[in-house]
Amino acid sequence: MRIKALTAIALAAMVLNATGCAQGGDSSKTEAGQSAAEQTVKDESTAESAQKTEGDAQKSDGDSQILTKGPHGETGVDANTITISDEQKEAIKAGNFKVAICMHYGGNDWATAQLDAIKATCADLNMEVVAVTDANFSAEKQVSDIETVMALKPDAIISIPTDVVATADAYKRAIDSGIKVVFMDNAMEDMVGGKDYVSCVSADSYGNGVVAARLLGNKLNGSGKVGMVYYDADFFVTNQRDAGFRDTLKSEFPNIEIVVEQGFTDENGCNEQADAILTQFPNIDGIYASWDIPMEGILSSVRAAGKEGQIALVAIDLGNNIALEIAKGTVVGVGAQMPYDQGVAETKLAALSLIGESTPEYVVCPAMMVDKENVLDAYKAVYHVDAPSWLVEADK
Repeated sequence: MRIKALTAIALAAMVLNATGCAQGGDSSKTEAGQSAAEQTVKDESTAESAQKTEGDAQKSDGDSQILTKGPHGETGVDANTITISDEQKEAIKAGNFKVAICMHYGGNDWATAQLDAIKATCADLNMEVVAVTDANFSAEKQVSDIETVMALKPDAIISIPTDVVATADAYKRAIDSGIKVVFMDNAMEDMVGGKDYVSCVSADSYGNGVVAARLLGNKLNGSGKVGMVYYDADFFVTNQRDAGFRDTLKSEFPNIEIVVEQGFTDENGCNEQADAILTQFPNIDGIYASWDIPMEGILSSVRAAGKEGQIALVAIDLGNNIALEIAKGTVVGVGAQMPYDQGVAETKLAALSLIGESTPEYVVCPAMMVDKENVLDAYKAVYHVDAPSWLVEADK
C-alpha cells in the first residue's frame, strides 16, 4: 500500500504495524488494528460479500472500470472475482501449507490491514503464517529478510518489494527453491506473472489518482492553482497514482493549473514541502499528496500558516488520521485503496497456486472515492470493521 530511491531512506527495524497510512502514537490506529486482527474470515467474508460491502459504500465517480495496467502492461482482473470453491478449500486445508510475509514497511494502517487480512485468511484455510518481516524501506534489509524466511521453508511468500532491482536475486532464489511468490503492488521487470511468480495484486493506483483529481476539481469548481507533493522515487504504484492525478486535471479540469510540484523521499517530513509551496504560492487553492502520511505533514503546515479550511486538500489512502480529518472537513477526501481486500486476494492466489490451480497474473482492487459524505461506510469497506467511535463522533 517502486523504490530505487528508497534504499537511501532506510532506517532499520523489523516486524509489523502497517504501510501507506497513519503512524505515530495514534490510539485510533491501535483500535482499528486490534479489531481487524481479531476478526476471522467467515463465509460472509468471501468475494461475494466483500463485493457487496464495497459496493454499498463506494461512490461512483462515473468510471468504475479498472484503469491501472500492471508492471508489464497487464490488464487487471478484479480482485472480487478471485474465489475458492468448497472442494478447493478442502484441498488447501489438507495441505497444511506455510506462508511467510515480507513487507517493505510495516508502520501504517495500509500495512496493518493487509497483514490482518492475510493472517485471517490463512487461518480460515489452515495455512500457518511462519514469519512476518518489515524491511523499513531498506532493500538490503529485505534481502536479508527473504534469506532468513527461506530457512523456515515456507510454501509461499507474500511480499511487496522495496526495490525491484536490488531485491530481484533474493526473490529469484526463493522461487528457484520451489517457493510460490505473490507480489503486492510491484513485480520484477524480468519476471513473468503466472510463470516465474504467481501473481501481482495491487490497488487501482491510476484510478485512485483520477479520484483524487476529481475530488479536488469539483471542490474548486473547476478553476484554480494547485500544488503536488509527490513521491520522488521510481516506485510503480505511486508513479501511477501521480500520473492519474496529473492526467485527469489536464483532461477534465483544464482551468486548474498545477503551478508547483514538490518531491519527497521521507514521508514524515512533508511539512517542509508544504512550507515551500505556501511560501512561493501563499494563495494556492489546493494541494495533492501521493498518500495520507505526507498529507498529515502538509496539513500541519497549512494549520501553522493559519490557512486550515482555505486550501482544498486531497490524497490517496484512507489512513486513520486522514479519515478523521475528512470527517471534520479539513481534508476534502481521498482515493482509497482496499488493503484488506488486497490481502485476502493475495492469500487466495497463493493458496490456489499451491494446489496447482492457474491464477491471473495481475489482480486489482478497484478505487474508492471517499469524502465526508461516505467516510463511515468507506472506513468499514476498507478495513472490514465498523467505523470506530472517534470517527463517528467527528462525523457528527
